[in-house]
Amino acid sequence: MKLSFYGADRNVTGSCHMVECAGTRILIDCGLYQGGRELDEENSQPFGFDAAGIDYVLLTHAHLDHCGRLPLLAKRGFRGKIIATAATVELARLVMLDSAHLQEEEARYQGRSGAHHHADKRSTAPLYTVEDAERALEHFGKNVAYGRPIELAKGVRATFINAGHILGSASVFLELTEKPKQTTVLFSGDLGKPAGLLLDGPAKPPHADNVVMETTYGDRQHKPLRPSIEEFYDAVTDTFLRGGNVVVPTFALERAQELLYVICRGIEQNRLPPSTKVFMDSPMAISATEIMERHPEALRPDIAGQIRNGRDPFHFPGVQFTREHVESMALNKVKSGAIIMAGSGMCTGGRVRFHLKQNLGRAESSVVFVGYAAVGTLARRIIDGAKVVNIIGEEVAVRARIHTINGFSAHADRQQLLDWHKPIGAGRTFLVHGDEAVMQNFAAALNGRVEMPVLQQTFDL
Repeated sequence: MKLSFYGADRNVTGSCHMVECAGTRILIDCGLYQGGRELDEENSQPFGFDAAGIDYVLLTHAHLDHCGRLPLLAKRGFRGKIIATAATVELARLVMLDSAHLQEEEARYQGRSGAHHHADKRSTAPLYTVEDAERALEHFGKNVAYGRPIELAKGVRATFINAGHILGSASVFLELTEKPKQTTVLFSGDLGKPAGLLLDGPAKPPHADNVVMETTYGDRQHKPLRPSIEEFYDAVTDTFLRGGNVVVPTFALERAQELLYVICRGIEQNRLPPSTKVFMDSPMAISATEIMERHPEALRPDIAGQIRNGRDPFHFPGVQFTREHVESMALNKVKSGAIIMAGSGMCTGGRVRFHLKQNLGRAESSVVFVGYAAVGTLARRIIDGAKVVNIIGEEVAVRARIHTINGFSAHADRQQLLDWHKPIGAGRTFLVHGDEAVMQNFAAALNGRVEMPVLQQTFDL
């Protein structure tokens, strides 16, 4: 029995881990690296294993850095099954098709602009196409429910456990037997906070001999949620008083819906002006909102009840869903009193870049970041205080007020991660999905043997 690491190793993106047991090969996630050009190029490199030799992919959740290389896996020969919860399957379809579309668009743009040297034609090709993504979707098998073990092969049993991170997210518990050995491995996936705005927190984890654990925020505590919401309200009202707009680079899954909920409550409670205009300018976020409404079983009971009783917190006076490109372009004429929510959260693509071009140079406007920004992304450069940034080939001065509000994170913080880990009683913990310095900080607080794998490192179980 072996455990190998092929992504998110001393890095925050690109999650991909492999378990080998009794002749069966299982991947836990197959995600994209996200960040600067160096990480983009990493996505096109060989996986480090034979895609055709993988029997199953167990998908913890639908964020791009966990599912984004599945189309490439299928393109390179994967013929097995992908298993996930029902909500994750719907969201993964949305995310992978969107990713493929954006890659095709970027390739066309690079080709038209001549941004690459003629001799480097490969760099203008998309990593995968929409057709590749559609082929990958054919590999999704039967959906799984939380807490119900499934037999993958003789000696391999998997149980999905609510991770409380985004809709449908799961930790994956594997029970492995390869005579005469038996062991268990728990993969955290990405863990949410104990009590979210829309979702219940992570379920209590089972005991496991080994745990593979994310450490995204393993060195810090999040700001409490209520002060963060108040900070958001203050940033919006202050911007409106200056006569500007608020641009919120928004992750389409969960964060967009949480912000709609917060804005809805803010208007109801007179913390935001009743005239507030809200534009959800992200086709993917709009579709994700519809998926969330179709899965009340995955929401907090009170939120599900509101939707059933016709008090949908995602639809309220003043909110407009701008799915079409022409509707998005029309927002250029809106100069004040608007909250514009657009993807992507790290500003690496999507419509938010166009809204930043329109508003980043305006001192009366604000940009509010409410999520993680990886090193090398446009979002991180703005957060770190860049005076000028390049957006779609144009130099744009940063004059807008920049707000970073960390309390909205969908990830557990240091103490919450430690609280989740403690009852597992693992003899060995493998830390992944975090910066190396963060991992070292977090490792010092753990009992038992702690490993920090490097890319393509293999361990015997």
